[in-house]
Amino acid sequence: MSADYSRIALDGLPGLDELDKKIVMLLREDGRMPVQEIAERSGATPATVRARMTKMEEAGMLRVVAVTDFAAAGFELLLAIGIVVDSRPARDIANELAQLEDVFSVTLTTGEYDIEILVAAKNFSDLSTFLQDKVAAIPGIAKLSPGLAMDVLKYQSEWTPEL
Repeated sequence: MSADYSRIALDGLPGLDELDKKIVMLLREDGRMPVQEIAERSGATPATVRARMTKMEEAGMLRVVAVTDFAAAGFELLLAIGIVVDSRPARDIANELAQLEDVFSVTLTTGEYDIEILVAAKNFSDLSTFLQDKVAAIPGIAKLSPGLAMDVLKYQSEWTPEL
């Protein structure tokens, strides 16, 4: 399955012109695309492409990273876990949760939960160990509400909002 990143809007991102947008779209297509190929496909020189990439990286607008497909890596379970805290600041607990390698997202939230985490586990045994041994060891967690993902319909780690 090949992702089509061409539909992800870049319009409105401050400071990006058409060449910058083309460079980003080509890198979304293949994050390891050589500068020479980006230059050829964008109609710019390699020096210009390198300079633009450096400028966007320094501005924090571009970061080329590898994204792992958690299912292909052997993780059978994906969970969103809502957490209610008690007797400790939510930020302190969130920082402790962020240190756990099983957790790939930690968000301070409003509403029913103080924190939401996203967790991937290889199987139910690993999930049980994670919840009972690692999460339960963190003081101040009053309630966990895990939600098991049954099917992932959309997962775009490279998504950029239209600003």
